[in-house]
Amino acid sequence: MGRGVKQSIHQPGRVPVIKKSKGSSRKKSPQQTHWLQRLGWGLSFIVVTTASAGLGLTLAMVTPFQSGSKAGQTAGITELLQSGIYGIGRPVNILVMGIDRVPDAAPGSAQVFDGRSDTMLLVRPNPQKGTVNVLTIPRDTRVEIPGYGMEKINAANAEGGANLAMEVVSRSLNQVPVDRYVRISTEAFRELVDLVGGVEIYVPKRMYYVDQTQKLTIDLQPGLQTLNGEQAEGFSRFRYDELGDIGRAQRQQILLRALQKRLTSPLMLARLPQLFSLMQKYIDTDLSLGEMLALMQFGLHLQPSDLNMVLLPGRFSESWEYAASYWIMDPDGMERVVQNYFEDKTFSNSLEQPQRLKIAIQNASSDPHAASQMADFLASHGFRNVYVEQDWPQQKSETAVIAQRGDLEAAQMLKSLLGTGQVQADSTGSLDSDLTLQVGEDWLQVAKEAN
Repeated sequence: MGRGVKQSIHQPGRVPVIKKSKGSSRKKSPQQTHWLQRLGWGLSFIVVTTASAGLGLTLAMVTPFQSGSKAGQTAGITELLQSGIYGIGRPVNILVMGIDRVPDAAPGSAQVFDGRSDTMLLVRPNPQKGTVNVLTIPRDTRVEIPGYGMEKINAANAEGGANLAMEVVSRSLNQVPVDRYVRISTEAFRELVDLVGGVEIYVPKRMYYVDQTQKLTIDLQPGLQTLNGEQAEGFSRFRYDELGDIGRAQRQQILLRALQKRLTSPLMLARLPQLFSLMQKYIDTDLSLGEMLALMQFGLHLQPSDLNMVLLPGRFSESWEYAASYWIMDPDGMERVVQNYFEDKTFSNSLEQPQRLKIAIQNASSDPHAASQMADFLASHGFRNVYVEQDWPQQKSETAVIAQRGDLEAAQMLKSLLGTGQVQADSTGSLDSDLTLQVGEDWLQVAKEAN
């Protein structure tokens, strides 16, 4: 449950909540149904923006409404949002943490938020650009935690609470401001997925693991399937493969997209009261009620393409470097991501010498030769740092140009060269690439016409 407003040195000021109208009576819109669909989308988008941490900002948004019927809660929020008096006045950076289960914590107690952060996201709603940027920070990232030394970043919350976690994230990312936090207990994600009727996911391989401490059993067979809440949590948290914590971060982004599809369905409108009830059980935040409503209002105007996700650039530590396994941050890559995604500056030299881009190609089409044909096409245009990776396990109708390291300008440039595809702002491609091309069926037609 929310624990009120907390201020710290990392919170330079409250998120401005702009009153756009005052005291006027509102006329009922003739398109009430359409507005409710937008409300469903706004809720859904804010949910999926932070879904890999559990329920995220949407959980926070409804926490203050703890009395009255579920229908009354829904109506109350709907009335406030339809009034149009709330809006975000500037970009704001919100640290979202999904907290590991604390074995001895009583259900519903404040201690359930005292564990290590299983997931850590820095989320930036930007009203000027109409976007939401999300940075996934791997839990094994090696950072300095004041008073504790060099540790994995997921220990910050357990050792000093939300304020210390905010300080560590800010210090580690060139002092980027961290304005607010949201913490969510682990039970939230399971219940959300069950509420929406499961999520459709392609499981690329057999996944099996038992974690007695976290009361988690992961037992998934490969293939396209609809996962329930327990299975989806297992898919998200599984880390026993060659990519470890980074593979886990990539799967969380895949789940984010899958949840997005479910939550934007018109069928979810009937489940909004249940969603509100669910949200009240799992949140700790320092967002005020006005800020929560402003964020929800902002979400009403977003589209799926307005969500940009990026993984904190870095590398795995070598076995000889440290006793434990870490994610070692790439300083230059981190600076680029911070400037492009959290300071609204442009940091990219890839367009000066685009041929230096490291491009991975994965075949996601029905033609087994499509990846090699794409490599030849890029080579003919001067790209020399191109390599073919293992086929993507699921066919795509449209080629995906994935900005693996957050370089959206380079991704747009490559899309224009191909004459097809869509730019995807997430980190689900090849880990070592600048851009990953997942070649879809659309490219086959383009290549045929070119020949």
